[in-house]
Amino acid sequence: MAGVTLQDVADHAGVSMKTVSNVVRNYAHVSEKTRTAVQQAIDELGYRPNLMGRRLATGRSGLVALAFADVGIPYFAELAHTSSRSTQRFGYRLLLEETDGTLEGERAVVASSEAGLVDGFLFQPSVMSSSEVAKHRGDVPIVLLGEAAAPLTMDRVMIDNEAAAAEATAHLLRMGRRRVGFVGHESRRLSTTSRLRIAGYQHAIEAAGLSPEPRLLIATHEVSAVESARSVGEALDGGLQVDALFCRDDLAAIGALRAVQERGLRVPDDIAIIGWDNIGITAVTYPSITTVAPDIAALVERALEMLVERIAGYEGMGRHELAPHRIVFRESAPQI
Repeated sequence: MAGVTLQDVADHAGVSMKTVSNVVRNYAHVSEKTRTAVQQAIDELGYRPNLMGRRLATGRSGLVALAFADVGIPYFAELAHTSSRSTQRFGYRLLLEETDGTLEGERAVVASSEAGLVDGFLFQPSVMSSSEVAKHRGDVPIVLLGEAAAPLTMDRVMIDNEAAAAEATAHLLRMGRRRVGFVGHESRRLSTTSRLRIAGYQHAIEAAGLSPEPRLLIATHEVSAVESARSVGEALDGGLQVDALFCRDDLAAIGALRAVQERGLRVPDDIAIIGWDNIGITAVTYPSITTVAPDIAALVERALEMLVERIAGYEGMGRHELAPHRIVFRESAPQI
């Protein structure tokens, strides 16, 4: 219905305009019965909040931003999809920003948040330092996602990358594998993500009484299945002996699977493979790929809770919290 107003919704639900406004703004002190009635009226009439009107009335836009490196990376696509759904439940709409994983791109999105275009900001930095992020002046709240170092003054939600990597590597070792390679050791600039995952990998290797070998770190130039297939293929052709591969992400695992099979090796009989992210295609590759699965829904939900609290005026020290993860066992490294 075109031109539906707040008053139309109030009349339809049999409540005041103030009550409708409280529901739209996700105000806590509204009874569940009233909230349900108002939401039903909103759905039936097709009401959409007027963002300019909201801005004038409340000083807020009703928008939150999510900024990350590249929506072409499947993990970030899933993060964006989950965030879009969750922000609606919190009474906001989501604006997506890509940074291309560059310092200039990350500075640009932080600057746009400071311009007051959004009420709050979920940000997964790739290259911006903790000290530079900390200089953000704070009138637009930011909650950080992911593994990059976070200022003590800011909230951050991530999974325990080091612990998850150790779990995955330990599983390969329990399968009886003794030459476990790590795929995705970036050749140009080692990311915080890779540092943590390599640390967990090394911890599991040492805990099994083995000596970590630098030559078992298979470098890639970028995050892609094609690059992983090239680098793993070159390593195998060069005589590298491995009986398992732990990959920093599922794209690397898919590329590794291709390279291994092209050389007549069997997965998991000759080389077991574990990925990371649990992207959809890993369930239908042949063989299907065992993978570390971050609980993206839980991560986003907690991050948004923190952001809404900050928007509402919470000014405490930064809260650094962990979201759950699990290993999804499939054919490439089955549960034992």
